[in-house]
Amino acid sequence: MTSSGQPRVDGRTARSERTRNAIVDAHLQLIGEGDLRPTADRIAKTAGVSLRALWSHFADMEALFTASGKRVLEVRDAAHRPIRPDLPLTERIDAFCRQRARLLEQIGPTAKAAAIKEPFSETLRRYRRMHVKRVRDELSELFAAEVKGNDELLDALTAVSMWPTWSTWRENMDLSVNAARATLNRTITALLTQPDSTN
Repeated sequence: MTSSGQPRVDGRTARSERTRNAIVDAHLQLIGEGDLRPTADRIAKTAGVSLRALWSHFADMEALFTASGKRVLEVRDAAHRPIRPDLPLTERIDAFCRQRARLLEQIGPTAKAAAIKEPFSETLRRYRRMHVKRVRDELSELFAAEVKGNDELLDALTAVSMWPTWSTWRENMDLSVNAARATLNRTITALLTQPDSTN
């Protein structure tokens, strides 16, 4: 304890945490620069640490994926801004689409890198499911009055709001961010305003 009563931070613990953070930063930096499959050697060099130091902090690449995935979720949560569910429908849709476009552009490189490795990584598949659940829960709350417990509608809204759809518009159809956002807006508007076929 320090004289002020605060726990004393062990110097070795602080250095270890800085090293771990530097490795995660390097991993995400390389992905952001377009290196979607960075090797441990490249990550260590970018972080300014030895390969031995990398493996002393992460048992394997799966452990590094876990730490990096957690960081991506933290960044996503910090950038997310709640949308008032009492706004008119058109304003809710517009606010949601603007925010999704911003967040999807932000996570684009890591989403592409994860897609390459997901078939071989339970960690990455788990984080993908977490992303899907978060978006689904947000849609369920934001458009509760329109969805009214319709799981089929909620599934459709979730699917068009995720990275694979955004990637199709941006990379395969060469749409600009504004055009892709407008397409997302049109799709969600159509889904939420179509007559309920169950009645």
